[in-house]
Amino acid sequence: MNIKEDGNFKPKLCVSGAAETSHCGAASFDLAEELGREIAKQGAILVTGATTGFPLQAAKGCKEEGGISIGFSPASSEYEHRNIYRLPVDYMDLMVYTGFGYPGRDLFLTRASDAVFIGCGRIGTIHEFTVAYEDGKPIGILEGDWLMDETIKTIIERSNRKNDQIVFDSDPKKLVERVLELVKKDKEGIVRAYKNSDGFNGTYCQDRIL
Repeated sequence: MNIKEDGNFKPKLCVSGAAETSHCGAASFDLAEELGREIAKQGAILVTGATTGFPLQAAKGCKEEGGISIGFSPASSEYEHRNIYRLPVDYMDLMVYTGFGYPGRDLFLTRASDAVFIGCGRIGTIHEFTVAYEDGKPIGILEGDWLMDETIKTIIERSNRKNDQIVFDSDPKKLVERVLELVKKDKEGIVRAYKNSDGFNGTYCQDRIL
């Protein structure tokens, strides 16, 4: 995706994964960092749940590549984030303190993003996936030496809900490329709808907002 095609637009890509990764395999941190680096390399902004484990390693990779990293915390303040939830602020350019705990944070996190990536995870990662799935977001599933990708396939098969915005790949670079293509198509559809509406070119009538 050529970011310059849409002015200053930078896609916001969420990385979701386990905060505790002992079950993820030895290569999980390397893959998470590579995913974060690719997000930065390909001109996007990284969004995470401002937690430990897989998302933190993605943020580390993003910052090492000179990218921008935004964290959405379950806490209502930095004090609560650090001292109650015991979460880091490392590799964050911007922190959003939602104050809604983990389930509420997940909603803000996914809806603030243009697409969601799923790595090795647990129930919290499944929750973020299902929120994105219900919203019809582009979703990239990173395949690896873990069970999450197979779990996601089972959820999709039994969901009785169609979603053609999901791609699977074991290569972080290719996965980011494929997801960005889906994001580009989404954005083109939004722009077309806007251009065809009465509100295009600043003609939005004041009486519509009164």
